[in-house]
Amino acid sequence: MYQPLADLVRPKNFNEVIGNERLIDILKKLVDSNQMISLILYGPTGVGKTTLANIIADHFPLNHFKFNASTDSKAVLKQIISTVKMYNNVLLIIDEIHRMNRDIQDYLLPYVEKGNIIMIGLTTENPYISVNPAVRSRVSIFKVIRPGGLQIESFLKKIDIGLFKKGLTVLDEVYNKISIACNGEVRTAVNMLELLAITANENEVINIESMEKSLPEASKSTFKTGDNYYDILSAFHKSVRGSNVNAALHYLSRLLAAGDLASLVRRIRAIVYEDIGLANSMMGVKVDAACNTALKVGLPEARNALGAITIEMCISPKSNSAHIAIDKALADVNSGLTYQVPSHLINNPTYDNKKAYKYAHDYEKHIAKQQYLPDKLKGTKYYKPQRHTKLENIFADEYEKIEKFLNRKD
Repeated sequence: MYQPLADLVRPKNFNEVIGNERLIDILKKLVDSNQMISLILYGPTGVGKTTLANIIADHFPLNHFKFNASTDSKAVLKQIISTVKMYNNVLLIIDEIHRMNRDIQDYLLPYVEKGNIIMIGLTTENPYISVNPAVRSRVSIFKVIRPGGLQIESFLKKIDIGLFKKGLTVLDEVYNKISIACNGEVRTAVNMLELLAITANENEVINIESMEKSLPEASKSTFKTGDNYYDILSAFHKSVRGSNVNAALHYLSRLLAAGDLASLVRRIRAIVYEDIGLANSMMGVKVDAACNTALKVGLPEARNALGAITIEMCISPKSNSAHIAIDKALADVNSGLTYQVPSHLINNPTYDNKKAYKYAHDYEKHIAKQQYLPDKLKGTKYYKPQRHTKLENIFADEYEKIEKFLNRKD
């Protein structure tokens, strides 16, 4: 039976895993100390989540089982849990944990909470959004990130290509192009190399030309340029921000040629609120309509909607005031400045409110003079108005009127 190359070269221990050095160090310490904890590994496909789970399972002295949340039934889980009575502890790897329904969660969680089951959840989705809070509260969460192109290239060069055909040689330029084109997905890179080896002749030297014959996608921009796909995305973003229509259209074309419509649309939707923002607030609506159209019609027709909206975004006035404001607020939160909410803002009848909440609509200008920020953040300013356009002038004027009214001494 044929064994895929990706499975054949899958790392068997932590030392063989590429990238994610800090995470690997944590997992090694947990395994070595015999104190494994329940956790969730999340990140894009092909970056090693399953590999890490398998390594943990092989090294940790527990019986281990696998459960797919999207295809396996509760009966399967019951059968696994029945072994807890025999072995006291088991390791359970749950693939696609974001799809686990509430009934299965309720059955599983008591065993996880008591430590009878050490759970390793795997998902491509952000667990802080897609996984039920009851599950999240009982596990530690780690993000598995894409390894760098040089790390992938080094990994590919260690594979014995002679497993497929005698005398095969792969030039360094081919390894380099594959490591760029795989977009950080190790499995994708290995699959590309495998196809090249299978379709090659004995004693063949695989170069760029033979690669393009075996991999039709090699004619696309992610192969033909020396740039990483994300470098092109970045150049596109910066060209729109800099109002350079022609450069933006050039990079847009390279992204369209790469065929990853979802990533491109996501970036366009991000640009409009990061760099245009309050200077042209209706642009968000226009971008959303263009992106929805592009996704519905698909490629190649999507180029028309995205080309038109790219030109309009470049020409549009720009403002990053909202982007700066939310980043400042997030920086405070991430640094731990999350203090007690003022008591009068809490909707809890059992809470001892020292002050009564003032309903804004009952007051002049629909503004109630009361404290909203926590005590230790009182007076903090995140939003600083900009005045680059008529629309921003309106926002700035209204903001300043509110501030002046709030500071007025009655």
